[in-house]
Amino acid sequence: MGKKKYAVSNIVLLGLVSMFIDMSTEMVYPLIPLYLTSALGAAPSVIGLIEGIAESLAAFLRVMSGYIGDVYQNKKRLTFIGYSAAVVYKLVLLASSSWVGVLVARVTDRVGKGIRTAPRDTLVAQSSVKGKLGGSFGLHKMFDMAGSSAGVLLAFLFMSRGLDFRTAFLWSIVPALFGIAMITAVREERVDYTKTEKISFRDFKMSGRLKLYLGTVFIFCLGNSSNAFLLLKARESGFSDSGTVLLYLIFNVSTSVLAIPAGKLSDKFGRSSALVPGYALYGLVYLGIASLSSAAMTVFLFVAYGAYNALISGAERAFIAEAAPEEFRGTALGVYGMLQGVGLLFSSMIAGALWVNINSDAPFLFGGALGIASAVLVALILRMKTAPHGA
Repeated sequence: MGKKKYAVSNIVLLGLVSMFIDMSTEMVYPLIPLYLTSALGAAPSVIGLIEGIAESLAAFLRVMSGYIGDVYQNKKRLTFIGYSAAVVYKLVLLASSSWVGVLVARVTDRVGKGIRTAPRDTLVAQSSVKGKLGGSFGLHKMFDMAGSSAGVLLAFLFMSRGLDFRTAFLWSIVPALFGIAMITAVREERVDYTKTEKISFRDFKMSGRLKLYLGTVFIFCLGNSSNAFLLLKARESGFSDSGTVLLYLIFNVSTSVLAIPAGKLSDKFGRSSALVPGYALYGLVYLGIASLSSAAMTVFLFVAYGAYNALISGAERAFIAEAAPEEFRGTALGVYGMLQGVGLLFSSMIAGALWVNINSDAPFLFGGALGIASAVLVALILRMKTAPHGA
């Protein structure tokens, strides 16, 4: 019983850390595309370039960080270092006077995410009660998106009251400091893998099904461009700057509310019960975004986009953690994060080019098609030889 209490409290602590850090991040994130275009005069293609470079530079750190956390079992320390970048990010943003400064700030933020994500997810997996891994990741995602929702709400209030961007950037540092302080209470369990020698990257092996799944993730990510394009598309369709931020709040609230039920769904009925509908829903949302016809439809699509995020986030991490060798969970989760980051580099560049050279619908038609294709591929892959917990 004591172990269960410890596990639950550790997951809650990690969730609270993410909640405060994401509150800080999302006070800023929905303002970035508006700040770049309105205050600095940058084109949409520049936004795609910034997001792509920032994600790709951090992508390979996810594998390295996951592997280091596995070998040296210093996941908590890596998590602390990674989350601390959230404060440095805001300070660099405050000092920026051009899109190059924003690029440096975003790179700082994404490098921090690259360092912390795999070790943190491994801590969640280690702390989870058997048979409830999807629910554990869902609980963490609920806290994460609750913080995001609070941050976006604050960003909306800043915009609606006419406060300048830099004031919002300055205030966003406060919740980040709270989150970093809470990491000290997180406990890391050192695991004895009963090996006489320290594990080496050469020992890292993935099953054929996991490789196929990660390949599908990469294909999907080629069409999953930065959310900044969704915000720009909403503004183009007639929403004000503050209204656009409010839409992003709706997305975050939707994900937060549905994250735990989606994770539990995958625990009870298998990972495919959440992953296949999640990818299909993404495809339908993006195709819908390409044909926006009313404000009500836009709001509905942002709610549905939050549902996609809830379905995918917990179930996907749970599937990868289960399918990977126990001693290389962090490494496998790092590979997953790396593929997402590299995919975002290409997808953001593709989206920017399609937006400028064809029209603003093109990135969403492309992403929607890849989303539907990914749903089909995931359904086929998960019908292969069954992994633990009925994936």
